[in-house]
Amino acid sequence: MIIFTVWKSGNQYRGFSFQGHAGYAPEGEDIVCAAVSALALNTVNSIESFTDDFFEQEFSEDGGYLRITFQENVSEKTSLLMDSLLLGITNIQAEYGNEYITLTYEEV
Repeated sequence: MIIFTVWKSGNQYRGFSFQGHAGYAPEGEDIVCAAVSALALNTVNSIESFTDDFFEQEFSEDGGYLRITFQENVSEKTSLLMDSLLLGITNIQAEYGNEYITLTYEEV
């Protein structure tokens, strides 16, 4: 199962992480893992390319773990990109179910 966690302080994003593998299909064929990874990596790349917001990241080389933390309040652009990411994750969870992906929000 993929555990996707979002950290917020009030209405400000503070970061997100995902860890694990969906287990929907064998490695290399798992469309749930591929979709979550593509959304998350595209969001990170978009924040880096289209905003001036600074973040720290941790990840595992073999996949299955990514953590992004923002050190300061984020711009409206980053908030919109994060909203878009979470719309995609929510839609994946609704389509494939809680047995493959869990989305949680934590106040920090």
